[in-house]
Amino acid sequence: MPRRKGRAAAFNTPNRFKPITVVLDPYELSADELRQVPTTFYEDTSRTIFSGNNSPDVPFAFSVNPYRGCEHGCIYCYARPSHEYLGWSAGLDFETKILVKRDAPQLLSQAFQKASWKPQVVCLSGNTDPYQPAERRLKLARGCLEVFLRHRNPVSIITKNHLITRDLDLLTALAGRNLVSVMITVTSLRPAVTRIMEPRTATPQRRLDAVKTLSDAGVPVGVMVAPIVPGLTDEEVPAILKTATRHGARRAAYVVLRLPGPVAPLFVHWLSDAFPERKDKVLRRLQELHAGKLTDSAFGRRMRGEGVWAEALSRLFRTMCRLHGLDRGMPPLSTDQFRRLAGDQLSLFDDCI
Repeated sequence: MPRRKGRAAAFNTPNRFKPITVVLDPYELSADELRQVPTTFYEDTSRTIFSGNNSPDVPFAFSVNPYRGCEHGCIYCYARPSHEYLGWSAGLDFETKILVKRDAPQLLSQAFQKASWKPQVVCLSGNTDPYQPAERRLKLARGCLEVFLRHRNPVSIITKNHLITRDLDLLTALAGRNLVSVMITVTSLRPAVTRIMEPRTATPQRRLDAVKTLSDAGVPVGVMVAPIVPGLTDEEVPAILKTATRHGARRAAYVVLRLPGPVAPLFVHWLSDAFPERKDKVLRRLQELHAGKLTDSAFGRRMRGEGVWAEALSRLFRTMCRLHGLDRGMPPLSTDQFRRLAGDQLSLFDDCI
């Protein structure tokens, strides 16, 4: 299957919830049809805004996702299987069929107004990137940040897009009240790798520029080295951490590659096409990490792996973090400033988002 222009996935994997799968014959498609797959946007009419989390592996209980599906198209994305619940595929559909929750800011404000809401850190967005390409036009993440600021509820942000710097005014206002922390994902410093592994994301240098911009403005920012692809990007860990420090990062974390469900065949196909000389090494190392399998869904192991190699990587990461001062951690975010708004305040607020 030929590589699609601007896409990481080359095909649609079967949906596990559907008994029938339609596979197009590539020999009956034109060259343009094979290479180009446009993005289609759909309205997400969900009436709830929070996604709950019960995993002990992540430090938040709730997240907000203005977008479902992600045009960044990272081949390894753990969120891909979530598209199957929508009746689509974790493959090309995940990158090209994007659900947009246009009323996300209003729904978030309504949730904060409820007496049952207990102020706590909410992640933006935890599943798909809140600063994916559509955000430049739709500004839903920005609208949500306005809500976090107005209600004084703390927010943590994970992104790999330089577009986050557009919202520096809101981020600095939140940081001034100790209400925000940001993690910028850096998987590799090599543009040739990120261009095909994460085809519609910011370049490595642009991500580092975002770290510096946020740091210089007083916004607590760190780097997330995720995922580390053993045999492909693990060799870059020391350089990533050293460079991140120079750009102002104050902490770092990592996640080892995991390939849940339909992500595994997508990744193996991509690896065969993009880095055939590394394929065997990558897959063997993954199996070493996950007790002979390509992934492990068990809490505590799925994001770190286990065994000799996992322990060696953990020691290397901790050592590099201590060397570069990235083991300081982020300051605890404030929850004691949270406020609900009176009706007249809400009406004025809703007019500006």
